[in-house]
Amino acid sequence: MRNRTVILLLTYAFLSFECVAFGQNSQDQNSQGGDSQGQNSQGDQEKPVPGAEVFWAKGQRPAKAQYSSSSSTNLRWWGGNIMPTVQTQAIFWGPNWSDATFTGDKITGLDTFYSGMVSSGYAKTADEYYDSSNQYVTADIKYSGHKVDSLSTAANGSQKTPILNEVCKVIPAPVENGYYPVYVDRPRGRAGYCAWHSAGDCNGTPVQFAFFFNLDDDAGCDPQDTKSGHSQGLAALANVSGHEISEARTDPRLNAWYDRFGNENADKCAWSFGTDLLSFTNGSQWKIQGNWSNRAYNAQTGHPNLHGQKGCIDGGNYK
Repeated sequence: MRNRTVILLLTYAFLSFECVAFGQNSQDQNSQGGDSQGQNSQGDQEKPVPGAEVFWAKGQRPAKAQYSSSSSTNLRWWGGNIMPTVQTQAIFWGPNWSDATFTGDKITGLDTFYSGMVSSGYAKTADEYYDSSNQYVTADIKYSGHKVDSLSTAANGSQKTPILNEVCKVIPAPVENGYYPVYVDRPRGRAGYCAWHSAGDCNGTPVQFAFFFNLDDDAGCDPQDTKSGHSQGLAALANVSGHEISEARTDPRLNAWYDRFGNENADKCAWSFGTDLLSFTNGSQWKIQGNWSNRAYNAQTGHPNLHGQKGCIDGGNYK
């Protein structure tokens, strides 16, 4: 009897240990890729650029938990404001932007890109997102042209403050609904991202801004556009530019719309293309990835992202 009792006690202890170990392992696995509060509110310790949300190059995105249900797949509103309208002005920073050979079609092409986005089908891919004032994102995207700063060396984009300082220097009177994309003449090198967006203020005026590497001959940030006639460098910048302005409109201060893993609307459709070429209101055509739509995912009418989830729309064949 005594031996039997000892055996039973040992068996109970072993099973209890296994249950605790299994529970801890499950908890560790579930915690990978963000907690229930969303990645954007976790702090900056794990972000490659503190205070910014990056667009990862192909194959560089850190492993994240797979989405298992519509409640965890769709974007959530976390209480922040959206941008109902946008006033855009581009900045080209670095001495190479004064070199016609380097510049090629990139500056004129991005002028065409931004000026044609207003009221386009692509601009309408974010019109379901709102904030506490019951304002919705609209397709009202105005473009004020560009500024060139070729007299100083561009920052490498590893910190947001130098990019914000450049915006405040070059744009003397920014506006609250301003979005200022900064294009530097430096290649990506070993950075794992193609671009990022963030927010700050210039002398008390809130501003939204973004950072872009020169993506000439950069396979990791190349949408492989073979139909539009744009140079590879312009086509790559156009795709990442669409990605960043879409996120800036729906999550300008990094506290509005994203899923529980911190993925914003363009993140969830990164490197996933539906329509071959999207037509803008000025007649220009572009190869741009889709943006996530909760409505399309719920109805299963979007094109699939890289996880096979049919929630991406682009304003062309998928609306």
